[in-house]
Amino acid sequence: MAELGKKYCVYCLAEVSPLRFRCTECADIELCPDCFSAGAEIGPHRRWHGYQLVDGGRFTLWGAEAEGGWSSREEQLLLDAIEQFGFGNWEDMAAHVGASRTPQEVMEHYVSMYIHGNLGKACIPDTIPNRVTDHTCPSGGPLSPSLTTPLPPLDISVAEQQQLGYMPLRDDYEIEYDQDAETLISGLSVNYDDDDVEIELKRAHVDMYVRKLKERQRRKNIARDYNLVPAFLGKDKKDKEKTPKRKITKEEKELRLKLRPLYQFMSCKEFEDFFENMHKERILRAKIRELQRYRRNGITKMEESAEYEAARHKREKRKENKNIASSKRGKEEGKEGEFAAIENLPGFELLSDREKVLCSSLNLSPARYLTVKTIIIKDHLQKRQGIPSKSRLPSYLDKVLKKRILNFLTESGWISRDAS
Repeated sequence: MAELGKKYCVYCLAEVSPLRFRCTECADIELCPDCFSAGAEIGPHRRWHGYQLVDGGRFTLWGAEAEGGWSSREEQLLLDAIEQFGFGNWEDMAAHVGASRTPQEVMEHYVSMYIHGNLGKACIPDTIPNRVTDHTCPSGGPLSPSLTTPLPPLDISVAEQQQLGYMPLRDDYEIEYDQDAETLISGLSVNYDDDDVEIELKRAHVDMYVRKLKERQRRKNIARDYNLVPAFLGKDKKDKEKTPKRKITKEEKELRLKLRPLYQFMSCKEFEDFFENMHKERILRAKIRELQRYRRNGITKMEESAEYEAARHKREKRKENKNIASSKRGKEEGKEGEFAAIENLPGFELLSDREKVLCSSLNLSPARYLTVKTIIIKDHLQKRQGIPSKSRLPSYLDKVLKKRILNFLTESGWISRDAS
């Protein structure tokens, strides 16, 4: 007599309590998995009849050697949880499976059995093909990684982030370029009754929005590449002091300003390499001209060039000294020529350099100047002593000459300013 509570296959009489297949068209027909898979038929039962899986939930899918002793019921709950909560939410999946399983056990069992186990090896290929076809350009398109992958956050302090309105976790600013770009698509909605014109209009709005996003990201990339944010915060000066570079000439600075529009088409490294190559080209051209000059002077060996340069340096030094001597001599001759009109007149040797200039500019002979000077100083001294005096200046001295001479004597300190 069969034991109470146990179920047996009607074909092979094997125990089928954990798992059995029940025919939905024949009464009391239950088969074991082996007989069901072999298509066993008995009595009115046929293999094409409908069936119902009767699961006691006590057998294991992976056999007795599997770790943890997971039952088929737990396996079914695990698969339901992975579909509902997604890969990685192990805490929610453990709560769905049951209180007897921890999140660590759920993760280890799923990874070991369904990913790295035989089932995973049979179902997951070694190289997963990309089922998504990007119909845009390879780089820079709306779906390309260059727009979807965020840049690393800027290395700035919290105060600087607040100053810029920068959000490092999102790599966004409070006020972005073309801040109202989202208004193009904020009110769009796809309806089933839209005609072709409305659909094309909505596509045009989306295309305009994508273009604005690309321009916004392009500006961010340029600012990040050329370190515009540190330059705005004043950090680039410290970095330049730490990493000294070659001295940039005035011509190269002017050329950089002229070629600044190329920044948007070239990265910072490409732009610096471009100018570095131009600098090397200038050096090479200068070296070529130097070698051509050696060749014109009959020099064919580098050893001879050193001797030639030393001799040329001596010649230039002698020429420079000669030019300096000639310029000094010319200045002295110029000074002597300046006083040529009065230097042969009597009293010239008694004048100072400033008095010589004054007499030459006034076209006044030294003797007459000395006479006027003596009269003016004598009158000044008599007035200081309280002696009344009446100055009798020569008739050839007009008001303009008198005023010029009085101003000169006052500035030179011969007489006081009150007397003048």
